Amino acid sequence: MPRSAPTTRRSTAPPGPDVRSAVLVTGAAGFAGSHLLDLLEASPLTAWGHRAVAADHDQRAQWRVVDILDAAAVDREIASSTPDLIYHCAGVAQAGSAWDRTGATFAVNVRGLNNLLTAVERHAPRARVVAISSALIYRQSPDVLTEDSVLGPAGPYAVSKLAQEMLAASAAARGLDVVIARPFNHIGPRQSADFVASSVARQVALIERGQLPPTLQVGNLAAQRDFTDVRDVVRAYIAIAEHAAAGEVFNICSGHAVAIHDLVHGLVARSRVPIEVVVDPSRFRPVDVPVVVGSADRLQQRTGWTARIPLDQTLDDLLDWWRTRPD
Repeated sequence: MPRSAPTTRRSTAPPGPDVRSAVLVTGAAGFAGSHLLDLLEASPLTAWGHRAVAADHDQRAQWRVVDILDAAAVDREIASSTPDLIYHCAGVAQAGSAWDRTGATFAVNVRGLNNLLTAVERHAPRARVVAISSALIYRQSPDVLTEDSVLGPAGPYAVSKLAQEMLAASAAARGLDVVIARPFNHIGPRQSADFVASSVARQVALIERGQLPPTLQVGNLAAQRDFTDVRDVVRAYIAIAEHAAAGEVFNICSGHAVAIHDLVHGLVARSRVPIEVVVDPSRFRPVDVPVVVGSADRLQQRTGWTARIPLDQTLDDLLDWWRTRPD
């Protein structure tokens, strides 16, 4: 695979949030989207979800139920709201389950972004769009990954994210104000149990209640990942929106690799009851890259962003969140 394509740059950074008044968050009911809403102070603030709005969703936002695959609906909503800034958080996020849902993964991640960009180009051509990609688009490497590292996605989810980036880069080349965020692994409260840290935290909480036997089922513990708290990640989305030039790409990561073994045992050590950890080979992914660690130097130098929340606090908050969930 070739290295990342050169970016299209504007001569100046975009105006700050005091100028951009109308903000849209797609996928706002999801993991990162909901945390992003917590931080945004824009008015009006529009939030898209693909299901009916729950009572506990952020009430400051104007919630709209929008299917990102319905091009006509996306077009109508963009035409009616004409946002100045869009955070595109909607998408299929599970890399593991994408092997069984390849069609849906490509439809939502690729066609969904295309529907959004088409509507933006037609009705809000001056809007800034922050497209959320993934560090999984990089080729497997033991080296620290920068934005210029060789690309080589392994698996359908990663390929869909690279296709998203290609759409975003094409839109930027046509003059749209699109920037790309490449988050590495992010964890924290509200994360689906489809992800390793949240799955383990959920099992620990259920074991503590006596609703599961005191045996923790886990997958590959040898892999190492670059984990960042989701609340730091969404701060980075905002920093990118405020400071990036059109077409630019930014890694979002801590710069440190943590073994899944340490993550799992860190959560087990927080349990209020004894737990046995059992490796379940059926939980292994068809492709599981041994080490993924990145550099956020570009983001830090451009915006001053740095990860603030230590992993111990993230694990505490994640487990406490699951302890408060209904059965």
